[in-house]
Amino acid sequence: MLVQNLQQTGSFDLNNTITSAIANYLQQLDYHKKSVTTQETLDKYQDISDSLIDLFEARFNPQNLKSQETLIEKINNNITAINNEKEAEILKNCLEIISATVRTNAYLGKNYISFKINPGKIPNVPKPVPYAEIFVFSQDFEGLHLRAGKVARGGLRWSDRLDDYRTECLGLVKSQHIKNAVIVPVGAKGVFIIKNLERISPLDRNDHVVNCYKNFLRGMLDITDNVINGQIIPPASIVAYDEADPYLVVAADKGTATFSNYANQVATEYNFWLEDAFASGGTTGYDHKEISITSKGAWISLLDHLKTSNLKLEDVTFLGIGDMSGDVFGNGMLSSDKINLVAAFDHRHIFIDPNPSNQLASFAERKRLFDKPKSDWSDYNAELISKGGGVFSRKLQNIELSPEIQALIQINETSLTPNELIRALLTSKVDVIWNGGIGTYIKATFETDEDIADHQNDALRVNGKDVQAKIIVEGGNLGLSQNGRIEYSLRGGKVNADFIDNVAGVNCSDHEVNIKICLGEAIKKNKISLPERNSIIANMAQEVVEHVLASNYDQAQSISIAENSPIFTLKLFSNNIAYLEGIGLLDRAVNNLPSHNELKKRENSNIKFTRPEIATLLSYSKKYVYNSLLVSNILEDTYFKDNILPNYFPTAMRNNFAEEIQKHQLHNEIIATIIANKIVNQLNGAFIVDMITHLNKPVTAIVKAFVVTNQVFKLDETWNSFIHSNTNIQSQITHWSEIMKRTINAISWLVQNTDVENRSIDNLIQDAKKIEAEV
Repeated sequence: MLVQNLQQTGSFDLNNTITSAIANYLQQLDYHKKSVTTQETLDKYQDISDSLIDLFEARFNPQNLKSQETLIEKINNNITAINNEKEAEILKNCLEIISATVRTNAYLGKNYISFKINPGKIPNVPKPVPYAEIFVFSQDFEGLHLRAGKVARGGLRWSDRLDDYRTECLGLVKSQHIKNAVIVPVGAKGVFIIKNLERISPLDRNDHVVNCYKNFLRGMLDITDNVINGQIIPPASIVAYDEADPYLVVAADKGTATFSNYANQVATEYNFWLEDAFASGGTTGYDHKEISITSKGAWISLLDHLKTSNLKLEDVTFLGIGDMSGDVFGNGMLSSDKINLVAAFDHRHIFIDPNPSNQLASFAERKRLFDKPKSDWSDYNAELISKGGGVFSRKLQNIELSPEIQALIQINETSLTPNELIRALLTSKVDVIWNGGIGTYIKATFETDEDIADHQNDALRVNGKDVQAKIIVEGGNLGLSQNGRIEYSLRGGKVNADFIDNVAGVNCSDHEVNIKICLGEAIKKNKISLPERNSIIANMAQEVVEHVLASNYDQAQSISIAENSPIFTLKLFSNNIAYLEGIGLLDRAVNNLPSHNELKKRENSNIKFTRPEIATLLSYSKKYVYNSLLVSNILEDTYFKDNILPNYFPTAMRNNFAEEIQKHQLHNEIIATIIANKIVNQLNGAFIVDMITHLNKPVTAIVKAFVVTNQVFKLDETWNSFIHSNTNIQSQITHWSEIMKRTINAISWLVQNTDVENRSIDNLIQDAKKIEAEV
């Protein structure tokens, strides 16, 4: 358990709070290291502890700024004199944390302290290393917000992992960073914990949690720049050792699904420039559960898996993780009345309907539970459950198994514990596992539960090689470890990754934020009122959903092409990994991609790349193209603003707010995102890298030639008809592979025979007939 030093003293002492915060943050960096040990070490070496506080004040107290070099030298000398290696290391770590801190609100007189930290300056920080993080510490809560880049977004989660919530957050931000390849900002994630919640009266708990959540946000906004009249304004009385940094966006997550309005209240309190775009999904935004955006995106992944497996929806059986009151699970299980849900489980119950005979009746009952506030599986009408099934509490010692359940999970035992039954369901021969819950349930054989760091579900977890389901869809985050996905795929299972399947939610939120930024300018010009803006946003909901789901279709189809087309070779993917690793964008070990030795083994055994590995490369290739476009001058070409940027926004905005769209604060980022997604989805990053290396040209030249070729060959029309075609999937992939080869030839010809880098896109398009004749 965390040591709550402040709870014991019952008072707010700034210096004690700083050292307690550092001790607890150090534990989060290495959760095997207990904060009590750090605090005891600081207490034992009081002179060093006092010097650390002096250094902190010298760095950040605007009324008492002093030179830091002498203090740092004194601290280092005193640490060197310590004979106990472990204690010396702890004190050295504390110094490193202070040196890595770039902003704090410690001298604003608040009853919580926030630290903005550059983790790249802390030696041996766990990978992947975030761009920046904010740690907020108080007597009542702790919170941590990790960002993968300067313009980043992601949800804030109420965590129950008191001892290692940074480990949880780091895993989530890694997935979010890859997921965010389809949107403008890169990945971010936040978690907060509530301390000693059991001491709070049940009647007061909700208010207490909301207050902690709001103070967490206040702690972040205290040290975040603002934008006023187009100028970046730093927060008052804050000493900053980093560059201007005004983009901070949050979203709902586990435990905070209804908190967006609270977040936007805090943004209003701080007069923060994003206003109610600070937290998407509130009263004036798109309610994800209401529009079922995340489950719709995951459903597209399912349809793609069924298509490439030559399976029909009405013929497959489902195992679900979640319950009907949840957004992703509930909406997902209402996506069709042809779903055969034979079993499901959540943290309270196990539902089993071994042989559902009336799909329409089952669908209607699921809909009833979805509409019933706070429903659970025990509310399911038992009369509609087939013979031998039922709803079983996970609190039972043992569950008696009917012959029908035995047949479903293919075992002879007459009873199992609830945990044993769940493991048996996870490894049973259902066709589809639909994950709409929270937790990591499948790992690789060589991984330990400690590797997974989700100890609440240790007793349920199974290995990927033992999962017999044909398809897994990840509506929830981290349902499988990446190694678990790969192991499952290598034995023939169909799975993408959570960052592919459930990306629609974050994509929708990003559209909402960018729409609000744009319409906010129209409000400032008195072009529309706030109520009119809210009405415009609501009326565009369906078109926004369609825009978002188009990305899900594109990504799922791109992965299927790369998995099944003969033109994609192991060597091609291997070169893609090596190139991205060579430029420092990707770490194959951190991202669970094959080592050189593993690649040789696969080549000798004729083992292909798996869908989860292709998905990772797809996302990182998009990030490579996106980053390259933003640092180049290619986006100055008027073609992009005239033809690409407007299409990001719904029709009503294109018709009525063209000027605001053109001047959008993130217009370059939006364009770069659209182009990166388009070229990588249609050609794959592996071929882009192949062209870069063989033609010896920058990615920007390849991108410009692609845009021209796309226009000339009308690739978007062909791509869209390909995605929605009902003809034989392998025939479609073969046909698209020929189109890809022709497109690559056209790009190569353009790059080699025209001055692509110095001519405008419109000018190059005028030579369309010549290009067609040559290719």
